[in-house]
Amino acid sequence: MDIKEFGLGVHYLIQGKDLSREKIKDMFVDVLENTQPELQQGAFLAALTAKGETPEEIAGAWEAIYEIDTVKVSPRVDSPLMENCGTGMDELKTFNISTAAAIVAAANGVPIARHGARAITSCCGTVDILEELGINVECSHDVVQRSIEQCGIGIFNGMSVNVHPQGGLGRILSQIRFGTVLNIAASLANPVLPSHAVRGVYSSGKVKLVARVMRETGYKRALVVHGFNDDKSKGMDELSTLGETVVSELNQDGSIEEYSFSPEDFGIERVREEDLFPEENRTLEAKTFRELLSGKLPGAKRDILCLNAAAVLYISGKAKDINKGIALSKDTLDSGKAIRKLYEWKEVQKQ
Repeated sequence: MDIKEFGLGVHYLIQGKDLSREKIKDMFVDVLENTQPELQQGAFLAALTAKGETPEEIAGAWEAIYEIDTVKVSPRVDSPLMENCGTGMDELKTFNISTAAAIVAAANGVPIARHGARAITSCCGTVDILEELGINVECSHDVVQRSIEQCGIGIFNGMSVNVHPQGGLGRILSQIRFGTVLNIAASLANPVLPSHAVRGVYSSGKVKLVARVMRETGYKRALVVHGFNDDKSKGMDELSTLGETVVSELNQDGSIEEYSFSPEDFGIERVREEDLFPEENRTLEAKTFRELLSGKLPGAKRDILCLNAAAVLYISGKAKDINKGIALSKDTLDSGKAIRKLYEWKEVQKQ
């Protein structure tokens, strides 16, 4: 669209007016293809964020990203494909909980198709830690597909032209330091279109909204979560052992349930924020990560890992409920299955 038409769309958003899914899709195509001035692009993202996105608007952004800037991959697996990831931009910075949880779930036969990024606001993002652990995060999508098929887990680098070939997504995300619709829509633009997911979001106000977006974009089962610290002054895009977690659960029939829980509901003691901090560099982070997956690291990090892995096992159908999922996660760590799955993954996703 021309500059004036794009600017008029921004004007409507500033006025607080909602736009159609198709209109937002067209505007995001322009942003991804970098055909609008950067000031217009920034104004668009800020205006949409300030207004508050509707599910249809987020779905439009996702549709643009998936259609014009995402490779299409169809792994041959026997169970529904699962993903677990967070939007980033949350206030509480922790070690790579969702990455470890994905490995625990894969060790129990859950096909995992991860879609992550390098660190923007943290010291070590999903792609960074996996690269340090020996996973090839710059490989072609064919290699990732093979990894999912052969060992049940693979990672698509959301900032790589091998996954998003236009390069627009990586360009935008690398320049933004506030949460926008892209943090949600981009995380949904997984090349395999998984049907099941656990998704953490950066704001409690986005929990039900994102569950509705996921229903709009074809998910069948999902947990959307936002965890708090003890006094609710900060939040995280994970299930929390610091304080309350708010949840929207998307059921198979399309209904959405809203509820919350505390770590004590699962027999987990609350911990301090600093107990979950990442290490000071990638080398130390990888060392701690391997110890955790080997069942050699008791305490706070193990507890929050098991809680988040339990959510994946529950949504995938491998566990009847979260409590059963926690018990299964602990067994997976202690038996060595989790660390063996990491080494298997390293061997398969390497070329």
